[in-house]
Amino acid sequence: MTDRLLLRGARILTEEGPLRDDLALLVEDGRILDILGASAAPSGAEVMALPAGSILAPGFVDVQVNGGGGLLFNDMPTAEAAIAIASAHRRYGTTALLPTVITDRPEIMRRGAVAARDAARIPDSGVVGVHLEGPFISPRRPGVHSPALIRRMDASDADWLAALGRELPVLLTLAPEEVEDAYLDRMAAAGVILSAGHTAASAERVAAALGHGLRGFTHLFNAMPPLAGRDPGPVGAALLDRTAWCGLIADGVHVHPASLRLALAARPEDRMLLVTDAMTVLGTEAQSFSLYGETMFRRRGRLEREDGTLAGADLDMAAAVRNGVAMLGLPVERALRMAATYPADFMRLADRGRIAPGLRADLVLLSATLEVLGTWVGGVRDSADPSRS
Repeated sequence: MTDRLLLRGARILTEEGPLRDDLALLVEDGRILDILGASAAPSGAEVMALPAGSILAPGFVDVQVNGGGGLLFNDMPTAEAAIAIASAHRRYGTTALLPTVITDRPEIMRRGAVAARDAARIPDSGVVGVHLEGPFISPRRPGVHSPALIRRMDASDADWLAALGRELPVLLTLAPEEVEDAYLDRMAAAGVILSAGHTAASAERVAAALGHGLRGFTHLFNAMPPLAGRDPGPVGAALLDRTAWCGLIADGVHVHPASLRLALAARPEDRMLLVTDAMTVLGTEAQSFSLYGETMFRRRGRLEREDGTLAGADLDMAAAVRNGVAMLGLPVERALRMAATYPADFMRLADRGRIAPGLRADLVLLSATLEVLGTWVGGVRDSADPSRS
């Protein structure tokens, strides 16, 4: 069988502009070789006819994934678990993700980081880095994170994180008011991507942190005080900023759709991205799971503690894209880029998130109603994708 594959018949999302129905995609050796006219017939290529009306888009990139397929990364911080979680998300169009360790003991945070690094070194694993969500967050805004495990950063933490950031993409969620500027500078210089979350910082403190390397906002609106007239806080600082990226959980539960629409209208299009914040139960029928030894419940479209505190999201990336279109009124192209292009840009993943010659052939095929029909990772169609079941 030839290693050269021509995909034709779908509408293709290229780097710019609307979906195109007059193109075909040539893939070879795991990368996009060329974008051709729909009638092209390159020699030696296997031709795959895609369903009429379908959409071929860059594979989704999810920067906040706590678990899936019955696994929680905190509970099993191993390379095998990270890869299994990535596999569970692939059927929903996600071809690259950051397994996420939420606030935990130092040894668990470090084991998770090393596991993600090892998984990322395996070709086509779907793991491209790690997200450490904590423990350097505000005790005033813990969400479901364990208050007993929240702590201040010290010099050894900053040194370790800087060293890690030189090895793989690292996203660190922190509260800017809890971390010294010198540490922010050190980590940012090493390539660690700093994101404000679980924070009670003033707008002034957030603005100062942006000058020290802060690059994003984790699940904007959640685990931070609301925008107020005399106290804009982190939400106000985020909406005013034009450079950092904001992650949004578009499930209709975490944030009111009107607030999401406001944020989308206020900020540059290419600085807004979708995240799932998915937990253990994604891809399973389970109605509960354990976090910090406590039972969390899956009910009414929510994942929550008994007292109603949200514990991650019951959301996959394809559903987030559909919600972006149906609930937020986004053009399909923008919703798809928020799931692929913009998170790849945020994480500096230069060879993912776009359909362009020379980039990885990480792709998702969607129906006209944005249901996932299949995925390719490194040019290879996933044997577990829905269309093959």
